[in-house]
Amino acid sequence: MQSSLTEPRSLTPGPGGPPPEVGPPPRRSSGRAWEWSLAALLLLPNLILLIVFTYRPLLDNIRLSFTDWNISSPVANPVGLANYIEWFGRDDTKIIVRNTLVFTVATVGISMALGLGLALLLDQKLRGRNVVRSIVFAPFVISGAAIGIAFQFVFDPQFGLVRDLLARVGVESPDFYQQPGWALFMVTVTYIWKNLGYTFVIYLAALQGRRADLDEAAEIDGASAWTRFRRVLMPQLRPTTFFLSITVLLSSVQVFDIINVMTRGGPQGNATTTLVYQVYQETFVNQRAGYGATVATVMFVILLAVTVVQVRFMDRGKKA
Repeated sequence: MQSSLTEPRSLTPGPGGPPPEVGPPPRRSSGRAWEWSLAALLLLPNLILLIVFTYRPLLDNIRLSFTDWNISSPVANPVGLANYIEWFGRDDTKIIVRNTLVFTVATVGISMALGLGLALLLDQKLRGRNVVRSIVFAPFVISGAAIGIAFQFVFDPQFGLVRDLLARVGVESPDFYQQPGWALFMVTVTYIWKNLGYTFVIYLAALQGRRADLDEAAEIDGASAWTRFRRVLMPQLRPTTFFLSITVLLSSVQVFDIINVMTRGGPQGNATTTLVYQVYQETFVNQRAGYGATVATVMFVILLAVTVVQVRFMDRGKKA
């Protein structure tokens, strides 16, 4: 006899499909909405600061580059592309761009190479290495103006340290403050000495976080020291090198204090004038804020293009 009571449905899945759903479906949309709301709440203060102190001044600078404005005047007269035409047509533009290029390439390349070399050396188990690490890093935290004043005496052609060292080997010291090439060399060396501690510390941190097992495996396989450095170590340092290439580049292009203290853009005109120093001269010395904004806009476009090239080069290196 059949039972009049209905048997309970089994929750075990059948052979042909998934088990039936029990209860209401999870509310994923509400969880995602809460995550987006929390992210927006945390990012909003930083975004407001970026808009107020970075993007808005950038747009204002671009707008002012199309005007003829004295920084003390309340009115900026529109001049269209006149400032850009003047900048590209001036005789000193080629000299200033060349100075910026030479200074930037030298400071970025040499400081990164020396920083990596010192990091490799002081990563070894040497006596007193912590003291040496502190000495190498100390100039980076010192004011650029103070370092510029100190190195004025180092490179002084009459009684400076460089003159004394060269005199000991029978070589006459060049006049760093009168010869344009030597003046640019002087400010370049000064900035490298100041910025060396930064590249050294970043590379040292990367070396201490590298995989030691890869070095041991390469050494067991009989790889030479140069092969281990080129094929094992440098690929691990590629992200660090990419980071330093951008940060040191941006820092080098914006150097002002050392140049202002040591040479004031001279000697003989614009021997050590860079783009950022030209912005200062045109805006605050020549009272041409519109033209200074033009130079700043050109510098921004150049840095943006260089950064994009660096990012694409890094992406290709990762894929390779």
